[in-house]
Amino acid sequence: MSGSLAAHVRTSGALPAVSVRLSAPPPLDRPMAVVGDDPDPLTGTSVLRLLDGDVLVATGTAVPELDEPVPSPASPDEADAAQDRYEGAADHPFPTCFSCGTGRAEGDGLRLRPGPLDDGTGRYAAPWTVPDDVDRAVVWAALDCPGGWSAGIAGRPMVLGTMTARVWRVPAPGERLVVTAWQRGAEGRRHWSASTLHAPDGEMLGRAEATWVAVDPASVRPKEQP
Repeated sequence: MSGSLAAHVRTSGALPAVSVRLSAPPPLDRPMAVVGDDPDPLTGTSVLRLLDGDVLVATGTAVPELDEPVPSPASPDEADAAQDRYEGAADHPFPTCFSCGTGRAEGDGLRLRPGPLDDGTGRYAAPWTVPDDVDRAVVWAALDCPGGWSAGIAGRPMVLGTMTARVWRVPAPGERLVVTAWQRGAEGRRHWSASTLHAPDGEMLGRAEATWVAVDPASVRPKEQP
């Protein structure tokens, strides 16, 4: 969902990344409205709001480049091995998740299986074969959940609070890529992660940083509309 809103945000040379902040669980069975404020006279950007009726679901805006150093990506072989250690295969807090859910049929959703690398770094990785219907929003989805698993969602269910990402290139259908993710810290119910998307030749197609909030999964439901 974050990527769907991010796709509407206009970026620039000075503000090439997009940050999306979630305020309420998004509904999956009805359309929502995207409303934009007037552009800021200094930056030329505006804050986009995603609305479910009168409920604010998310806001999105262009932001400066992400510049925190990133570790080396996992190799394709390492990612293949890591998915065999996917903690969500045994116990998934949100099995219908588009990115990493285990309750979706083959061909429905991305079916990513991010697991810990066997190298003592705490990084997680997953292989990703790009689907035919790929777009920028789908790339955001690929960068999303691996960060949550690296942040510890297996032992403490969490939802995405904020995600900031930049996508340099939308991959072609059928490309085989690697998502690498790692934890960036934690405080109370908040956990921070980052993730990257690489081609086998080392090209970085996208990167993201995210804030996750520990929750009771049973409480994460969209507001019912009359």
